[in-house]
Amino acid sequence: ITVVLKEIKQEFLDAGVGRIQSNLTSMVRKKRMTEDKARQLMSLVKPTLSDADFSQCDMIIEAVIENLDLKQKIFATLEQVCRPDCILSTNTSTIDITKIAAKMKNPERIVGAHFFSPAHVMQLFEIIRTEKTPPQILVDTLGLSKQIKKTPVVVGNCTGFAVNRVFFPYTMSATVLVDIGCDPYAIDRAITMFGMPMGPFRLGDLVGHDVGVHVGQNFIDDFPNRVYQSPLIPSLLASKRLGEKSGAGFYKYDKSRRATPDPDGVAPLIAQSRAQSRLPLDGSPVPAGLSPEDIAEMIFFPVVNEACRVLAEGIVVKSSDI
Repeated sequence: ITVVLKEIKQEFLDAGVGRIQSNLTSMVRKKRMTEDKARQLMSLVKPTLSDADFSQCDMIIEAVIENLDLKQKIFATLEQVCRPDCILSTNTSTIDITKIAAKMKNPERIVGAHFFSPAHVMQLFEIIRTEKTPPQILVDTLGLSKQIKKTPVVVGNCTGFAVNRVFFPYTMSATVLVDIGCDPYAIDRAITMFGMPMGPFRLGDLVGHDVGVHVGQNFIDDFPNRVYQSPLIPSLLASKRLGEKSGAGFYKYDKSRRATPDPDGVAPLIAQSRAQSRLPLDGSPVPAGLSPEDIAEMIFFPVVNEACRVLAEGIVVKSSDI
């Protein structure tokens, strides 16, 4: 597929093109693709700094940071420069689609096209419809997912949609456990034993704790009665421990991005978080020696509960979508 890749600065644009090139080079090195094929694919990418180059596109996928004002400005601009039949989609992971479309003349044009990181590897593709989304836009977006060999799930619109809405209690529950006395590395081990590719704190490092705080704020705003606000993750942010991209989060990272636990580095932040949160709130004693099974249940039962809510509210139409 011919792709126009737009950025706001040349250095960002060069970095984006470089990442695509490096992914293709990796596939050639692993003998999954020939050099000729990689060159042919690379020729389909048109880098640009100008919105005007979107004028003949069939579909736009906006993928900027989770900043509502910025997204609203982008879509107001896109509405002016794109063809009226161009599909305008957002890769937001959390923000209610109707909020993003609020400043558009034709808000029904926006559809959610949520890819998962890393997007060239992960198969799931969450397509988010609003009550006003035209059926043809859904059909065409499903067609794209087939063309790029993703697994689409069409869901309704709410903060977090299906995937992140169901998963927002996951890290939150993990921070509750740390604040009542659990070791974060023991939690990650327990969750890996349970069957996840990595635990919640290693995952937070991978995603970036700045992104986690941004995304988490949406749930704090929209589900205030059901969120637990631990000081732990914001304190990592304040200490510039963003995760892999800064070289340290809950873990330390070498040049090959290999993770090593860093208990001494996070100990003061954990102590500070426990002092501020003062859990358990009812004054009962902290449970001693939670087993891996206890940890898995305390983290995943809230996830299951949220999945039931998503099903009951009709955000998904059938349980197999969850």
